[in-house]
Amino acid sequence: MPKKRSGGGLSPTQQAAKFLGVSVLAGAVMAGIALPAAGALGLAAKGSVQGFDDIPANLKRPPLSQRTTILDSQGRPLAQVYSRDRTVVELKDISPYMQKAIVAIEDARFYEHGAIDLKGVLRALNKNAQSGGVAQGASTLTQQYVKNVFVEEAGDDPTKVAQATQQTLGRKVKELKYAIQVEQELGKKKILENYLNITFFGEQAYGIEAASQRYFSEHAKDLTLAQSALLAGIVQSPSRYDPVDDEAEATKRRNVVLQRMAEVGDVSQAEADRAKKEPLGLKVTQPRNGCITAVKDSSFFCKYVEEVFLNDPVFGKTRAERAKIWNQGGLTIRTTLDPKAQASVQASLKQHIYQSDPVAAAAVLVEPGTGKVLAMGQSKPYGYGKDQTEINYSVGNDRGGSNFGFPTGSTFKPFVAAAAIEGGKPPGQEYSSPYKMPYPSPVQACDGKTWTNNEHAEVENESTSEHGPYAMKEAMAKSVNTYFVQMISDIGLCPVVNMTDKLHVVQGNGQKLPQTPSIALGAVGISPLTMASAYATFASRGVYCTPIAIESISQKIGGQEKSLAVPKSTCSRAMSVKTADTVNTLLQGVIDSGTGRQAGLSDRDNAGKTGTTDERKNAWFVGYTPNLAGAVWVGSATQKVQMTNIRIGGVLHGLVYGADVPGPIWRDAMTGALQGKPAPSFNLVDIPDKKKDKDKNKGRGHGGDDGNNGDTGGLIGGLFGGVTNGGTTGGGPNPSPSISVPGGFVQGQDGGARGHGNGGRRG
Repeated sequence: MPKKRSGGGLSPTQQAAKFLGVSVLAGAVMAGIALPAAGALGLAAKGSVQGFDDIPANLKRPPLSQRTTILDSQGRPLAQVYSRDRTVVELKDISPYMQKAIVAIEDARFYEHGAIDLKGVLRALNKNAQSGGVAQGASTLTQQYVKNVFVEEAGDDPTKVAQATQQTLGRKVKELKYAIQVEQELGKKKILENYLNITFFGEQAYGIEAASQRYFSEHAKDLTLAQSALLAGIVQSPSRYDPVDDEAEATKRRNVVLQRMAEVGDVSQAEADRAKKEPLGLKVTQPRNGCITAVKDSSFFCKYVEEVFLNDPVFGKTRAERAKIWNQGGLTIRTTLDPKAQASVQASLKQHIYQSDPVAAAAVLVEPGTGKVLAMGQSKPYGYGKDQTEINYSVGNDRGGSNFGFPTGSTFKPFVAAAAIEGGKPPGQEYSSPYKMPYPSPVQACDGKTWTNNEHAEVENESTSEHGPYAMKEAMAKSVNTYFVQMISDIGLCPVVNMTDKLHVVQGNGQKLPQTPSIALGAVGISPLTMASAYATFASRGVYCTPIAIESISQKIGGQEKSLAVPKSTCSRAMSVKTADTVNTLLQGVIDSGTGRQAGLSDRDNAGKTGTTDERKNAWFVGYTPNLAGAVWVGSATQKVQMTNIRIGGVLHGLVYGADVPGPIWRDAMTGALQGKPAPSFNLVDIPDKKKDKDKNKGRGHGGDDGNNGDTGGLIGGLFGGVTNGGTTGGGPNPSPSISVPGGFVQGQDGGARGHGNGGRRG
């Protein structure tokens, strides 16, 4: 029976025998002798040694994962993202001291032996036999490189990493075979270059360039003798010799490397001794990975770019394929983000709403005719702490946004108007527009279906003074709810659905809009990016362009750079030029004399629409010029905050309107973004205003609205009973109507029905 040491395990004799077996095996491999699948010198215990000839002939060398750099439209860096913080450099860009240091401490005979160092094996065998354990290994630098390739190929899969590093003879045989192949194919200098680029130096730094930056904020080519020795010493045990955590231990290890360099003649003893006396001189650069580190408050846009990459089939058939490319890195992504527009958006948000406010705001700017997303920001920054969030309120759920988007209120009404005009309704179309009425029933829907008001839901206007008849221009300016409900009843739901389909208007969860008259009042959740892109269609005279965030991508792999295909904006005509021009005229009226006067730009043609939803949980302004469109949402992501008697941005608001909070954010963001840009004009159409003379001296007062626009007596035509309260002015009380819609049509953040809440107030 073989004797065991008192502490358990193999005796020195057994250790020696085992190591000798490996040595003989190594010699056999080097000689190219094929070994059987089992019984190789008795070392095939439990199938651990694979037949030499059964091992695949070629070592898979996956491209090294590297940093990806995201740029703005001007080519300036926004963020760096990576699964491995690595920048691959050529050997000429690595300090000669570093090259000598790593060879001296890891494999001093690197340039003298082949893939396997038999002298090193015998030396290690002798030392291990004397110590009764494994005090010294015998892996060459080439073998270590091969092992690192196995680890790199395993990626972040813990099971594969364990398999790549397991201490079995089977893995050792593979390592030896591939080391021979690598030596034959690459040569010593290339192996050294690859090793220095692949190996881990601790502190999330992979490869010598990242390590140089991390510990010394220097390029690898500028490393001194002492710095090189420190980094070379880390490789054996990055956690034990981490100079950030244990300067004393790292210093001792550095000095061991320096002494070894002197012993093998890389430096003189005097040079080594001088370097030993130097302080470590760390100048640590903290890891900066991911969109949370993005500059110019562009973290949410950065995440949007990442989500576009991971979800768009142009980058790969499956998400797994796309994720592999993303994690591989080495990408340089030039985006559409306009730094001036982004700065303007963030400055406006910070001016009008505080990070600590009980509600949040999101704003996005899009270029009409191209679909380019020029800016994207929000009041609560990207993060995981108090008053921070990782949810991008500007986009839909499939791009990292909220589960359902946010009810849009009256900003949906222009879609109804566009559908009606496209179908032949004149802009002078009148409806009785009473203050209050049941939803008309039945209403024709698509596919021969009809919607019926089985729950007897009602709709009412913002003020009792609002009653018709109204024509389209005045109804749009004053955001009259009953007018647009009557319009959708008149033309049917299908034209509206067809129009929103052409405008790519979907719910925040990606589902199509429900076919119910309440959509006229913005009862369903939609993302700001979707709204901005849809309104950009009006600006571009009826041409819709899908939003894009990426201009170009190049990828560097193994010193070779190639371009990747990127998603292109798809533009299509959604409505006639005449329809778009008519809507532009209507929405310019909103800014000139309607609910959006507080939001208007004074130096150029602009148009837009306000929106406020039931219980004032959401407020919107969506507007545009001929060359820029933008959407601003203000509200609670949980849809639990009613914006009444609330302080936002240091200003107390009795009732929040689309014009008095989102409107100024839009105005200031657009003003900065458009500074120095051309100021083209809309192609307006003539829309007669029958009530202009009657109402020109009346003012609404609250939230930028027009004031009293009707008599205080009974409703016109006496269709729905009398009015008991007169109109309100800016200083008087504001009625709080309850507009009901059938249950299940108003979606909250939790996806559940909000019962009989109103889908949308006026602006």
